[in-house]
Amino acid sequence: MSGTDHPPSAAELRLRALSRWDNEGGAIATAPSRHADVAPLSPAELIQLRIRVIALENMLIAVLADGTDRQRDVARDIAAYIAPRSGFTHHPLTIEASRHMTALVDRAVHYRTIDS
Repeated sequence: MSGTDHPPSAAELRLRALSRWDNEGGAIATAPSRHADVAPLSPAELIQLRIRVIALENMLIAVLADGTDRQRDVARDIAAYIAPRSGFTHHPLTIEASRHMTALVDRAVHYRTIDS
């Protein structure tokens, strides 16, 4: 944030959020809630976000396809780890994220067999 007493702009808030992902692994549970200050994404920003996610998924598939069996096993283990465990609430987004991760590994295996 700049040295002024003005609230941070939406761009500054996005930059802070992204820097947390770079050095702290994501959102901080104890961070003050400032989400109301962030402007919603525009349609153009949402399209760019979708494009980037598609690109990242395809890059990940390419890396996993060329990786070792152990790397693919670790990716599957992480997907299983984030799946809801017994005694915890089954959140639809967590379930879908786990399925999607497994599907990405499966696509990498499929690509690997085609490329061989």
